[in-house]
Amino acid sequence: MATLFDVVFSGNDAVFGLTEQAIDAAIAANGAEKAVAFPNTAYSLPCYYGVTGTKVGTLGELKEALGVVKTLMTREKRLNDVFMSGVATALCAEFIEVLKYLDGAEPYEAPCYGHLADAIIRELGVPLVTGDIPGVAVILGAAPTAQEGVDLIKSYQAQGILVTLVGGIIDQCEELGYKTGANVRVIPLGKDVTAVIHVVSVAVRAALIFGNVAGGDAAALMEYTMKRVPAFVNAFGPLNEVVVACGAGAIALGFPVITNDQPTVDAVNGRVPKSLIVQEDVSKFNATSLEARDIKIKITNVDIPVAFASAFEGEIIRRKDMQVEFDGSRVDCAELVQTVDASEIEDHKITVIGPEADEMELGSKNSIVYVVKVAGKKMQPDFEPVIERKFHNYINCIEGVYHTGQRDMQRIRISIDAFNAGFRIKHIGEVLYSQVKNEFDAVVDKCEVVIYTDPAECTKWRHEVAVPTFNKRDERLETLTDESVDVYYSCIMCQAFSPSHVCVVTPERLGLCGAVSWLDAKATNELDPAGPCQVITKERVIDENVGAYEDVDEAVAKFSQGALEHVTLYSIMQDPMTSCGCFECICGIEPFSNGVVIANREFAGMTPLGMTFSEMASMTGGGVQTPGFMGHGKHFIASKKFMKAEGGIERIVWMPKDLKEFIADKLNATAKELYGIENFTDMIGDETVTDDPEKLVEFLTEKGHPALGLEPMM
Repeated sequence: MATLFDVVFSGNDAVFGLTEQAIDAAIAANGAEKAVAFPNTAYSLPCYYGVTGTKVGTLGELKEALGVVKTLMTREKRLNDVFMSGVATALCAEFIEVLKYLDGAEPYEAPCYGHLADAIIRELGVPLVTGDIPGVAVILGAAPTAQEGVDLIKSYQAQGILVTLVGGIIDQCEELGYKTGANVRVIPLGKDVTAVIHVVSVAVRAALIFGNVAGGDAAALMEYTMKRVPAFVNAFGPLNEVVVACGAGAIALGFPVITNDQPTVDAVNGRVPKSLIVQEDVSKFNATSLEARDIKIKITNVDIPVAFASAFEGEIIRRKDMQVEFDGSRVDCAELVQTVDASEIEDHKITVIGPEADEMELGSKNSIVYVVKVAGKKMQPDFEPVIERKFHNYINCIEGVYHTGQRDMQRIRISIDAFNAGFRIKHIGEVLYSQVKNEFDAVVDKCEVVIYTDPAECTKWRHEVAVPTFNKRDERLETLTDESVDVYYSCIMCQAFSPSHVCVVTPERLGLCGAVSWLDAKATNELDPAGPCQVITKERVIDENVGAYEDVDEAVAKFSQGALEHVTLYSIMQDPMTSCGCFECICGIEPFSNGVVIANREFAGMTPLGMTFSEMASMTGGGVQTPGFMGHGKHFIASKKFMKAEGGIERIVWMPKDLKEFIADKLNATAKELYGIENFTDMIGDETVTDDPEKLVEFLTEKGHPALGLEPMM
């Protein structure tokens, strides 16, 4: 009888041989100096860099790296050696995969993704730390039947788990016409077993991006992935030696492998308690996997005829697939929360005033106003917009329903499939009720939902109630400044991934993820006094210009477990706030122009710093302070407190065109108010102007940009 050691070592040898042949052939065809790297990542070959700390840039260096990998292939029959051989197999798989990307090739076609960019990893950061994505499933091979495979995927989707697919399971999804894609959190990586490295790469980069794990610190890397990346593998039998070797690599990272291939596992005497688990009943893979990884799923019962899970948040309903649509840009629509007295409402009462979806024409555009009335002893009007902002997430979690926008400019589409399954407008009310009561139970005691689809009622509610309410709130927010409040708030939600990172949230500086405003943090503190958002007093000022306070320093020292000592709120050069990796944007100093460049994560091009967003992010995230660089939210760009210590928004010299257009109105208004500058964004360069620093200076000189006349930043 073979042992697990024998099978892993044999699989490792087979993959190593194929890798060596592939590299030699690539060098023979292209030369040793040929550049090689995965696209849109700051880490070249992320897994190899994570394990060794070395970035590979050419085929010759890749050949040298293979020699390093061979040193991991020890043949002592000890558990640690078999796991390290598994890691070596994974690195060989990475080498084979990166060769597919030579000369900028795009080796993967729909539905497969292959390599995932750094930006996607960062986008996953927030839902992972908030628990909207409670785990990551890696499904490998072909299920006994296509239906069993799809049923397993559906079960994970319904729990919000991110699902990645490798091998025959992809064909099975196509066979049954099952929808896949990043927008529904079911990501086919590739049909070759080596494609599994692309999900391993996600885990490794999570450690590098969020955990401040240094490349080359393999022990810290494996500890991080084991404790903080909730992933597991489901491997359908029959297992060959290569799959078993890859599984050993997964176990080394802390990811248990669940398989239905008992004969093979028994034949190699290969069970590893809590790590290599046989579950012959595929319908029990889900429960076995969650138990093995200690993933707790929060059960939310919503009485609707379709699935409800965060996995559907990115689902897009095309016009040809929609039953009905509600569009605030064309007809009267609005979404509103109203605080009322408890005696005025009936809990869980849901009323539709006007036609239901089955009374509307197929493909028609209709009005809708939904009013969520809430009552509670601790409910405050300031919480109303906080609850309203969650409607976008709630409605998008409905399978077959799509929501964009907010306030009186939202759009909702109900798909034909959801309609045929029985979904109606009243079910939107059911979702809003259940989620508001579930998430805001600390302040909401009673909740009633009224949905208007009658056009006359919608017009009345939009113009006479909703818009005046929104205007009143905006006036309140405009007067809400850092000076006008007595306290700030911490936010440490991202410490699940970045243990030393602490956001300090103020009225004029939202969380760097862009998702947590001062009012959000205040509401979070009220809802969960022991939670991630704690009160930070601001009574002992050190330097008001840079935003330094003794209170803030004490708070960040406490919440970072001593990793931080000093943080300023308004400076990029002196003790800037740390970044976790979930930031919407990065700001970096640009010496030629005496200003700063801003890049958002959606931008994949080059900046005048000679770095892409991913490369800027590699030196900014992980909870470290990097003077000259900082992560921040998009809306902070137009704040009067943006880099106030270094001259404020006058320092902004370049940003991507799409970002500039997104922030133009607010940024121009701030520039006019503070400095009397008209149309300031016209003075800011973008990729359509240049990404060369010297040409950028020429452009700025021509435009008379104020940064050129400011004191040097360095």
